[in-house]
Amino acid sequence: MPDQTPIVLVDGSSYLYRAFHALPPLATSSGQPTGAVRGVASMLRKLLVDYRPTHMAVVFDAKGKTFRDELFEQYKAQRPPMPDELRAQVEPLYRLVTAMGLPLIVEEGVEADDVIGTLALQAGKAGRSVVISTGDKDMAQLVNEHVTLVNTMTGSVLGPDGVLEKFGVPPALIIDLLALMGDKIDNIPGVPGVGEKTALGLLQGIGSMTEIYDNLDKVPELAIRGARTLPKKLEEHREQALLSYQLATIKTDCALKETLDDLALVEPDRAALIEQYRELEFKGWLAELLEDGEAPEEAGVAAISRDGYVTITDEAELAAWLRRLRDAGEFAFDTETTSLDYMQAELVGLSFAITPGEAAYVPVAHDYPGAPDQLDREAVLAAFKPLLEDEAIRKIGQNLKYDANVLAGYGITLRGIEYDTMLESYVLDSVGSRHDMDSLALKYLGHRTIAFQDIAGKGAKQLTFNQIALEEAGAYASEDADITLRLHQAIWPRLQAQPSLEKVFREIEIPLVPVLSRIERNGCYVDADMLRRQSQELAKKMAALEAEAHRIAGRPFNLNSTKQLAEILYEEQQLPVIKKTPKGAPSTAEPVLAELALEYELPSVIMAHRTMNKLKSTYTDKLPEMIRPRTGRLHTSYHQAVAATGRLSSSDPNLQNIPVRTEEGRRIRQAFRAPGGRCIVAADYSQIELRIMAHLSGDQGLLDAFSQGLDIHRATAAEVWGRSLDEVSDDERRNAKAINFGLIYGMSAFGLAKQLGVPRGEAQDYINRYFERYPGVRAYMDNTRQQAAEAGYVETLFGRRLYLPEINSRNGAMRQAAERTAINAPMQGTAADIIKRAMIKVDQWLASTDIDALMIMQVHDELVFEVATGQEQALIEEITVLMSDAATLRVPLVVEAGVGANWDEAH
Repeated sequence: MPDQTPIVLVDGSSYLYRAFHALPPLATSSGQPTGAVRGVASMLRKLLVDYRPTHMAVVFDAKGKTFRDELFEQYKAQRPPMPDELRAQVEPLYRLVTAMGLPLIVEEGVEADDVIGTLALQAGKAGRSVVISTGDKDMAQLVNEHVTLVNTMTGSVLGPDGVLEKFGVPPALIIDLLALMGDKIDNIPGVPGVGEKTALGLLQGIGSMTEIYDNLDKVPELAIRGARTLPKKLEEHREQALLSYQLATIKTDCALKETLDDLALVEPDRAALIEQYRELEFKGWLAELLEDGEAPEEAGVAAISRDGYVTITDEAELAAWLRRLRDAGEFAFDTETTSLDYMQAELVGLSFAITPGEAAYVPVAHDYPGAPDQLDREAVLAAFKPLLEDEAIRKIGQNLKYDANVLAGYGITLRGIEYDTMLESYVLDSVGSRHDMDSLALKYLGHRTIAFQDIAGKGAKQLTFNQIALEEAGAYASEDADITLRLHQAIWPRLQAQPSLEKVFREIEIPLVPVLSRIERNGCYVDADMLRRQSQELAKKMAALEAEAHRIAGRPFNLNSTKQLAEILYEEQQLPVIKKTPKGAPSTAEPVLAELALEYELPSVIMAHRTMNKLKSTYTDKLPEMIRPRTGRLHTSYHQAVAATGRLSSSDPNLQNIPVRTEEGRRIRQAFRAPGGRCIVAADYSQIELRIMAHLSGDQGLLDAFSQGLDIHRATAAEVWGRSLDEVSDDERRNAKAINFGLIYGMSAFGLAKQLGVPRGEAQDYINRYFERYPGVRAYMDNTRQQAAEAGYVETLFGRRLYLPEINSRNGAMRQAAERTAINAPMQGTAADIIKRAMIKVDQWLASTDIDALMIMQVHDELVFEVATGQEQALIEEITVLMSDAATLRVPLVVEAGVGANWDEAH
């Protein structure tokens, strides 16, 4: 699924002025004004808490003129110069924003509105929702299904309906409204004599400004004051109205240096924040930042001494440390390597810590010119191997799966994996923060770690770890081990205080680490030649679709140009306009084309072309390039600490999103093959989330249907429409399936109506009838919402928690989204727990059996295996039992398994 976290774009200039005028004149003891900085920073902190964005930008107007000044000399001419008290706060605010880790944009020659408009459009095209934080009404023109306005000073949140309710016109007519009535703040002239009421009367009565000027004869018929004289006024000032329209239009095509990727938040610079808070005398925030202890004035950071760190290049010293590590029975451990890619990473050194503040680094492969002598890598690994493979000696790490994979490349099986601080943090609160070491060190220790870029540089010239001088490398590596130990000591007591969470950690997450490590290293065989042929075939199909699109259009055009496509669809082919862009142009967005494709040929062809293009660029072109020469196989990376609900995700490549419902998608799965003498087995849980719903809700109707082995969608259709099972039509079953899955994902009547292609009232009737027949489901949903609001979290069947910070939000949209998550998360999270438990059971069995089989993939609710031909049935018999026994529900947990030469055949 695409990232659901909104990109937050902040109109810094708007808030700077508003905070300055709204708040009392605060100042430091030296007289430095701080009220506006404090006000804007408070709003930014609130946005970070409310939306938890991964991408954000704070945008300010640059000094100097813009294109609007060239269009109209009097643009903003009436504004007084910036007060000195405010001007003195601009640079401190810029420094504070940067210290907070927030991207700051000040684009010469472009207003903040235009930067925000351009980024918002780019985000929408990328499928990301956008929150624009502003107090300016002209931004309302940008609002659409992907873009929402928030005003943190007033608490207002405006979507399309909110814009219509507040301003009297939809977002598409906001520019027209401003152009007609003018804007005193920006000195946009508008039409003299046309105020807000008159402008609204014109727009509500006739339509856009273009339509008004095309129908001036209809204006006198409108029930607005002075309607008879309006046509003359409008005609007389037509040019001024058109100029006003240009001035009021936010540009969405600015040539910006920044891309959406540049908006990624970075870790706050703690030292710089401390310096800023001290300088501005924000004592409360400073105390919050330094709650773990005051830092030396000159350092500006919390003091964790590195005096106890050593770099070991002497055999006797190494031997002494090895004895200490064994005697301790538990130590923090980390590897330093040449790459984040576990399949090509070479070991450069090892670090470890037993007590806080005392850590050691053993370099084995620093090879920069003039590097000092180091201990031999093979000898060091031979000395460490008994210790690292000893199950009884407990290891503490941060993302130990990576270290296990690296060591496996040197013939060492890491055992005794007892604690992983990344997973401790994740289980404690999956949404509370990011779970990388640097973020956790700031959160739990108030410490800014040495960043890799601090010692290795940035960009194309960044050094690999083997090229870094021992003095710097030793401090960095020793700190990794030290901080890992300190994080464990800080987080583990909090986890122990919640027995259900400790159980999830001990029984699910930690045992899964070596399982995932083995699956990753097993990899899967992919037929590169088949994928290349598919790429060629897709290219031919795309060319044919392009030719077909040109034929239907009656002329050639660029299928990737939204402007050309809009011209053909709406001007030349006269297709109905379902939705408009913020600027009022007919939309060519994918959901719009999908709706049009149901009835019209050209949108259908365009959609098919886009689908082929995505398959080609994402899979058939890329997968062959990702096959490892050393193994001849594809090796993904599984992530335990990303998805909030507990589900695994994967990357490089992402195996979770390989399509299954289209012929072309299934052909990609056919390339996932078994090598000679082997076959593929795929085992999948059947309708697991619906079965979990039956268990959690205790609804008798659902329990009976599953217990009797009925087709749940046909059984639902029979209940909802009052039929016997035999009387249920395929369409009714399809509708029932949409209801079953829609409700567990919190789908509204509006969403269901859209999916089924029925009126909203009819969809609501279906939902009402469903709840009448399955009252236990409604009771479960109501109770879950209430319990979530009271506790602030929901739990899976096994005790995993998902905290819901917005469950009691005053923002209705955010609260409702949290409520939908509250209903779905226990099911999705329980399903995730079940398949993780199954993977652990199956992995244990595979290690003990004579059957020649490998677990090679986990995708959603499915496990995929590679097995020697002739042993597939024995494998299926065992794994279906193990997977079914991974949980005990009130209904049977059914596993369906198949076998084939490739993944598609087996699935």
